[in-house]
Amino acid sequence: MTVITVPLSDRSYDIVIEDGVLARAGDYLGPIARGRRMVIVADAQVPMHLATLRTSLTASGIASEAIEIPAGEGSKSWATLELLLDSLLALGVERGDHIVALGGGVIGDLVGFAASILKRGCGFVQVPTTLLAQVDSSVGGKTGINTRAGKNLVGAFHQPALVLIDPTTLDTLPPREVRAGYAEVVKYGLIDDPDFFAWCESNGTVLLLGDPLARAHAIARSVSAKARIVGADERETTGTRALLNLGHTFGHALEAEAGFDGSLLHGEGVAAGMALAFAFSAEQGLCRAEDADRVARHLRDAGLPDGIAAAGITASGETLVGHMLHDKKREGGTLPFLLARGIGQTYLDRSVDLQQVATFLDRCPR
Repeated sequence: MTVITVPLSDRSYDIVIEDGVLARAGDYLGPIARGRRMVIVADAQVPMHLATLRTSLTASGIASEAIEIPAGEGSKSWATLELLLDSLLALGVERGDHIVALGGGVIGDLVGFAASILKRGCGFVQVPTTLLAQVDSSVGGKTGINTRAGKNLVGAFHQPALVLIDPTTLDTLPPREVRAGYAEVVKYGLIDDPDFFAWCESNGTVLLLGDPLARAHAIARSVSAKARIVGADERETTGTRALLNLGHTFGHALEAEAGFDGSLLHGEGVAAGMALAFAFSAEQGLCRAEDADRVARHLRDAGLPDGIAAAGITASGETLVGHMLHDKKREGGTLPFLLARGIGQTYLDRSVDLQQVATFLDRCPR
């Protein structure tokens, strides 16, 4: 078992990483439930995990109710949020209660946002069941939904009270979903940990095949990195936390063009976006072409898209930049980009010319 703390003063919380912790969740949730019933909001695709969790709660003397949400990015919507809030209110959820989010990043983002606004703020617990959620979205308190204008444009910072990560839940995950989550693992190496990126190059294949030691190491290393960054800059006020968005400006534009219909998963968009960020950095003379090639090669070896063509997108650079203009990080008419001076040397650049970006994207293979 590994326990990592997100250091946020009186709002600090633990991330527990342990094989089989889902079956022992009641031991951890008992002090949070305080004798109250717990409502679980679960991805409809994880009925076996929901059954395990509810059995554990029952064994610990905790009553529970369950609300199932359809899988997929389409559930991060106003319509689903309204239905969820109405269901939680109908169940009599009180401000002091904690809602449990069981599933991937979609469920965590949706439930966290619902908890942030229900009765002006309820508690919630993250129990992520996908690799992407375990290494990234379940930690840090970013919650939200998508709109017609773009991804995660409506949301709030709302930290969970606890995160329970059971790596064995990944055994039931489709390989494509595991690969998509792996993109976020690679990201931590590219941000500021070149040794971890080298570890990924050597161990990524066995990790993707389900090796428990490689998987546990990658999750713990990723979560530790994110906890450190979130603790230093919870709300992206200093620019440190913005480093976690590597690949996301390009990636969200690709996702928006794909229509959030599942044809391009979030992690796949991030992978393509990271490759594009390094390729653009190399074109601008910021990093060596060899670094960009190394990143793209590893993503390809992991079965992830390494650019626009591999992501299945044919839109023009101008169209993709148009999607970027809806990015929530835009400020004062400028859009910050995460670029790189090398592997493990990501930095925030607020002076990027969007016309240069559009021209660069037009030159990328389709």
